[in-house]
Amino acid sequence: MVENYHTIAHGSALEAVAAAVGHGTAGGTPVVAAVVGASGELVAFLKGGAAPFHSEKIAQDKAFTAASFKVPTAAVYELVSGSEALCNGIARQPRVVMFGGGVPIIVDGDCIGGIGVSGGSEEFDIACARAAAASIGAKEF
Repeated sequence: MVENYHTIAHGSALEAVAAAVGHGTAGGTPVVAAVVGASGELVAFLKGGAAPFHSEKIAQDKAFTAASFKVPTAAVYELVSGSEALCNGIARQPRVVMFGGGVPIIVDGDCIGGIGVSGGSEEFDIACARAAAASIGAKEF
């Protein structure tokens, strides 16, 4: 059986990355923002100013993790930390991030993608990701 699922539209994804990078710029820190769709495909990507090069991949991985687990990336560690084997196994998987800066995009109860932001402190990346989610009317975490 094939399940139907909803995924973020390109226009909304572009709006979200622009909001995240704009929030970074307003706060004096250039960031990278990425949005993936419901199945983890990159839909939008934007790098602000002189954001660190490594932030490009980290932002995409945060978006992927948030969409996959359907929780903010900072909550992933909490989900797996009760089992050392599970925590170690999940941490070794490609594209899994267990620190803040990624949020799932939840609209009308459906996870339609994920937003990832990197380039600032963990708290700043979270604030930028939340600003991006709010800009498109997604659930706020």
